[in-house]
Amino acid sequence: MKIGTVTALALRATRRSPPKPVACADAVAQRGLLGDAHADRYSPRQLLIASADAYRDLNLAPHALRENMLVDFATDDLASGTVLRVGDDVLLRLMFQCEACGNLDAFRPGLARAIGMRRGMLARVIAGGSMHPGDPVRDLGPLLPAWSDDWHERVLAVLDAVPPGYVVTYRDLARLAGIQSTYCRAFPRMLNKLGSDYADKALPMTAPITAPRWQGEGLFEHAPLLRVVS
Repeated sequence: MKIGTVTALALRATRRSPPKPVACADAVAQRGLLGDAHADRYSPRQLLIASADAYRDLNLAPHALRENMLVDFATDDLASGTVLRVGDDVLLRLMFQCEACGNLDAFRPGLARAIGMRRGMLARVIAGGSMHPGDPVRDLGPLLPAWSDDWHERVLAVLDAVPPGYVVTYRDLARLAGIQSTYCRAFPRMLNKLGSDYADKALPMTAPITAPRWQGEGLFEHAPLLRVVS
């Protein structure tokens, strides 16, 4: 079912760079957008989809939300686990709503509070191709497991996925859960509350690690889906 259209596309060469409007963005399966700083095989935050409605309602300057894809439909109603087809080839897996971090206040004081849950939806690329402004966006339905908007629940889900006998570093745990590395400071207390079954699965980078290190292999697998929608 068609739900809308791509209004604009943008890439960021580095995480501190401003978004640069582009006439075409190449999506790479399992990786993200070619040439974008957030392209990362093991991240749930490969691209951000924002709504033109939020820009209009809040009278925002272009690119204030730092999105990669601007669309003409609401993103706060999108459900995690839904797969979108963009144009003819690109498939995007919707992951979770992007939190309104304090960095938004650099564009306008109080913007983080004002935007609430309307900053946009984060997604991963599961089938690649070229995307252009004007491409139709179709909702293929909730075809994959949902991820929580709550970062605590995402961390727990990642820990549950660590293979027996492996450990994950705090840095990789944050990366896989889609949170900033500054959250690593909260991990010791959180893991202690969860108990030894979880505390033994994650370690800081400075700890002597003798067990094999897990970096997220298999966490975002969805091969059977491609056979269904291709």
